[in-house]
Amino acid sequence: MEPRPLALIVGVGDGLSAALARCFAEEGGMRVALASRRPERLREQARQLGALALHCDATRAGDVDALFSLLDHEHPGGPEVVVYNAGARLRGAITDLDPAQVLQTLQVNAHGAMLVAQQAARRMLARGHGSLLFTGASASVKGFPGSSAFAMGKFALRGLAQALARELAPQGVHVAHVIIDGGIAHPDRTPPAQPDGQLDPAAIARSYLHLIRQERSAWSWEIELRPWVEKF
Repeated sequence: MEPRPLALIVGVGDGLSAALARCFAEEGGMRVALASRRPERLREQARQLGALALHCDATRAGDVDALFSLLDHEHPGGPEVVVYNAGARLRGAITDLDPAQVLQTLQVNAHGAMLVAQQAARRMLARGHGSLLFTGASASVKGFPGSSAFAMGKFALRGLAQALARELAPQGVHVAHVIIDGGIAHPDRTPPAQPDGQLDPAAIARSYLHLIRQERSAWSWEIELRPWVEKF
């Protein structure tokens, strides 16, 4: 029996990343690895899905190297699917921002993505195929007042994804950037006034799975997802 393909999700919590893990495991038939700075919070989720819960601070090159080296032993050849879902928000007027906090925001949103993409690309290029997906936001294409640090990081992430799509697609690696343009539904959030007025994380996850399953004669490098009532 062929081993199940391995999907690695970097930056995992109880929202979109949890939905991605569930979708990849149950609908995609994949083995899932979940990477987080606090993997102890993922153990129950990992147990339910038969997934791996691993430590990784994506802003640290040593952590990222160790994560992929470990996965090489668990799954020779490395993951066939890698999703960079880590993100850090920082709001504030430009006159009040703490430069150290801005730097940390950039490291999480952009530099960590580069570190993960580098390790993923090395393995996917050696295999001649793979899917590398990045989670963007409204701020990937629109800079809002008080959100300069977040926009800087998400603009950089989009630029990375676009450059890698052009670099890696001709070599068989599918790179895609997903713009999440709207609020994601969560039990702790106030429900919207309109039905389906927030993005359903399960629906988002199925869009990621669709990207992974796209035939290479018709690849998307970027898609935007938003609720039907969202202005854009």
